[in-house]
Amino acid sequence: MPNQSRPKVKKSRALGIALTPKAVKYFEARPYPPGEHGRGRKQNSDYKVRLLEKQRLRAQYDISERQMVRAYDRARKAEGKTGEALVVELERRLDALVLRSGIARTIYQARQMVVHGHIEVNGGKVDKPSFRVAPNDVVMVRERSRSKPLFETSRAGGFAADGETPRYLQVNLGALAFRLDRLPNRKEVPVICDEQLVVEYYAR
Repeated sequence: MPNQSRPKVKKSRALGIALTPKAVKYFEARPYPPGEHGRGRKQNSDYKVRLLEKQRLRAQYDISERQMVRAYDRARKAEGKTGEALVVELERRLDALVLRSGIARTIYQARQMVVHGHIEVNGGKVDKPSFRVAPNDVVMVRERSRSKPLFETSRAGGFAADGETPRYLQVNLGALAFRLDRLPNRKEVPVICDEQLVVEYYAR
């Protein structure tokens, strides 16, 4: 389980991206790293630039370094560009898709929903956030969990993103369910990252 002891607002400012809706307003007010010397910090080496990009991608999926390396190893063996394949690999994670569907508000909440056994895939309970969803898999909130206030909010659209639902998902919030129609294209995945820098970091 990734270490979440660091406040997410500070982490957002350090990485230059808002990791939660709550962090957005704080980040917009102070779009520089936290700390006394935050305004003056500069990324002054190729290594630091690539490291930061890798950390940004990791943070957006809330995964450990070990999980990131595993995803990168799978991406290297895939057809096409390794960086794009890496993002697609990460986007196939069950917790990531629960977030994209609008059932959860943040990646942290999506992870918790999965770990606590509220989510099923193709009719079977799955409690591993790293579960890789395949095209045509149907994901839904388990019957016994649907009456919980959290999921009532989900059903009413309270956690749905402001933008459009990604085209690779078919979502029915009323039924607290969605289907992965196909693997996403990189340009469709709403993460902020120059994935080529991440590839260069691991290929060094």
